[in-house]
Amino acid sequence: MTASVDPHSPRDRAPAPLGASWRAERERIQEAALPRGRVVVSCSAPFGRGGLGRHVKEIADALDRGGQPGMCICGPGGEPAPASCARRELPPRGLGAALPPLVSHFPAWRAWSASVAFDAQAARELLATGTPPAVGELPAIDHLIAFNGQALAQFEAARKARCESISLVAANSHLRRVVRQHDQALRRYPIEHSWPRHLLRRNLREYAQADRIYVASEYIWESFIEEGIAAESLSRFPLTPDPRYRADDAQALADDAREHVDDARERSDTFDVVYVGSLTVAKGVPLLVDAFRRLAHTDMRLVLVGGWGTRGMRRFLERACAQDPRISVSPGDPLPHLRSARLCVHPAYEDGFAYAPAEALACGVPVIVSEDTGMKELIEGEPSGLIVPTGDLQALSEAIDAAYAGEILGG
Repeated sequence: MTASVDPHSPRDRAPAPLGASWRAERERIQEAALPRGRVVVSCSAPFGRGGLGRHVKEIADALDRGGQPGMCICGPGGEPAPASCARRELPPRGLGAALPPLVSHFPAWRAWSASVAFDAQAARELLATGTPPAVGELPAIDHLIAFNGQALAQFEAARKARCESISLVAANSHLRRVVRQHDQALRRYPIEHSWPRHLLRRNLREYAQADRIYVASEYIWESFIEEGIAAESLSRFPLTPDPRYRADDAQALADDAREHVDDARERSDTFDVVYVGSLTVAKGVPLLVDAFRRLAHTDMRLVLVGGWGTRGMRRFLERACAQDPRISVSPGDPLPHLRSARLCVHPAYEDGFAYAPAEALACGVPVIVSEDTGMKELIEGEPSGLIVPTGDLQALSEAIDAAYAGEILGG
């Protein structure tokens, strides 16, 4: 593996998670990683909503802390942006928006259509904002930072606007790895269709054209190195849980080391295992359901906080809930569920960072995650969490059982 020469590479370890100085150090690295000047950040997610939206917000907040003017092109809705960041919301367009009854059954087509449509709209917005300057004039936009899978047209527009740099945010590992991991998941649970293959060629072109690729975890970093991307092209932009996720209002996380809270938080009478995120095969949801159902403890509960996006997943989960009343699906705010949880499990086949288990850690909830989850670098062993082999049903079931029995993760 090529040694990193980037000053913000994963080898530059921050203080122990998830205390105040840990957050301050990550914010310092965020600010240092971003270019200086007038920056446009572009992503189809609503600002601050979901994993991608939260990722966008962290970039905008870092620009704001550094006193840099910026603009965010994003999906409709979401949270307020910093005062220094102008926001342009783009409504959904394209065939995916025009023909919902058709594309609702084809998530891969829906993902491709939405990405292409947003990219085209955002490119037009860029050209309107940063009209190509005349000879001798300064460009209206200095830098573009766009998210992978939805950046090609914007890269072209940024060049026409004579931007100083164009950068890509890799929200996942290198897409070749994403394809492999999704294929592994779908071979075991063929109830959905894979979307990464439809975006692979597009992502490869974006990787080749970007001046810099921002990565949020060592897991993502290593996937790009393994695919032959030069370390000099990569820059670390670490992520943090939203500050509203904390162990206890009366007892905050200690500086540089996590303090443990148990009796102070409200616990249910049952041993609640919580998963937070999209209910998909690639996130390991069917694997988690099967691992949980191997355990016969009547006082255990599995709460899946999220929503499905395909008919196949809906049928799978409805059948699982009917056959085992200990399992429930509960869309909405995950924070109340985390405050009563004994364990958070995130068995993804691939997740570039994974905010959900990081937020669980911030709430003082121990986590079990797969080897292919980027936030695993925040786990420092007992009692904060455990890393299990990706896709290993027996290992996952045994780990949950051991946590229930009090043998691991603090009991």
